[in-house]
Amino acid sequence: MENIQTETIRLVEWLSQFGNDPDGGVSRLLYSKEWTAAQKALEQYMQEEGFTTYYDEIGNLYGRLEGSQHPDETIMSGSHVDTVRNGGKYDGQYGIIAALMAMRALKRQYGQPLRTLEVVSFAEEEGSRFPYTFWGSKNLMGVAKKEDVQDIADFNGVPFTEAMEQAGFRFRDGSAEPRTDIKAFVELHIEQGSVLEHEGLSVGVVHSIVGQRRFTVEISGEANHAGTTPMGYRKDAVHAAGRMIQQILDQAQAHGDPLVTTVGKIEVKPNVVNVVPGKALFTLDIRHTDKAELIRFSDEVTELMKRTARKIGVELNIEMWMDEDPVPMNNRILDVLERQCREHNIPFKSMHSGAGHDSQIMAKFVPTAMLFVPSRKGISHNPEEYTSPEQLADGIQALTHALYELAYQA
Repeated sequence: MENIQTETIRLVEWLSQFGNDPDGGVSRLLYSKEWTAAQKALEQYMQEEGFTTYYDEIGNLYGRLEGSQHPDETIMSGSHVDTVRNGGKYDGQYGIIAALMAMRALKRQYGQPLRTLEVVSFAEEEGSRFPYTFWGSKNLMGVAKKEDVQDIADFNGVPFTEAMEQAGFRFRDGSAEPRTDIKAFVELHIEQGSVLEHEGLSVGVVHSIVGQRRFTVEISGEANHAGTTPMGYRKDAVHAAGRMIQQILDQAQAHGDPLVTTVGKIEVKPNVVNVVPGKALFTLDIRHTDKAELIRFSDEVTELMKRTARKIGVELNIEMWMDEDPVPMNNRILDVLERQCREHNIPFKSMHSGAGHDSQIMAKFVPTAMLFVPSRKGISHNPEEYTSPEQLADGIQALTHALYELAYQA
């Protein structure tokens, strides 16, 4: 166990140098010089460990250990190599490192697998440089389109296609075909929440990824003088927004887990001290593991907001701009993960993921499941992101045993 802990930390620190920020954290954005250096370093490491390596057209990196009996049946594991700006050392890259360590250990102990083992370093998941997410896994599954990114640019005005070509990648003619050989995908990731830490457990077996609905709520009242407009005559947009927000969050608390609701952005106009606000805007993020409950709660708070707007005398516009269904994981793969944790005395919890991951794209096409390890204080997307060496090792042990069953047993 000590060797796994030491080696994991060594590899985490090694990979973190590509994009290392002077004040801590990692910034490794899609197709940047740091991103390119990280992928090339991983490619060299895979080759040194006996993996056959290759890239696809958009820069996903793969390391392959071909199966002896079923080479066309692939058991895949990995995660994304990109980060948010000034992110942590574990989000994404730990899943790549864990897959490499697990497959390397299996190769050394048992030799060639019956089914092909393949580690993937997805090009992008975060959407931190360009307004597009899950670029890596969407391409692997053949659902991303060239037209999706042809006309987008980053915050400095660099076109997506130009950045891609500068990194050495170029679209082939025609659409990418989805992989049909993948028989299982297992992603190991930090939790990015505090459930496992609070419960004192080493591993989470993720049974589903929440669905998400996101809204922009705009309220139009009437801007007026703060001193000469009696309270009863006002059409105060902030009064309406404040009441709506309190009611929505109270309703969410009453509903209970696994529903979560967040008002993350608020804007007020004219936003000065002595004017009754004429306009207010806020965002609403609603998540649940059950699609019917997600719809029901969305409808409930929409009606609540309409009643409040009528009562206060303001106009209301609600725009839903994200509607992602919950994604269940594959029961057969979940059974493998839970059985291996039990057999090897790894304390685990069956749980859902409140954040999005590449697995939610993969699960729509191939049998998929996830493992979590704890995040200290639930912190992620932050240089303070941390998981202990012991917990990192427990996650790798769980993944190793699961990959053994999937790739080495008949």
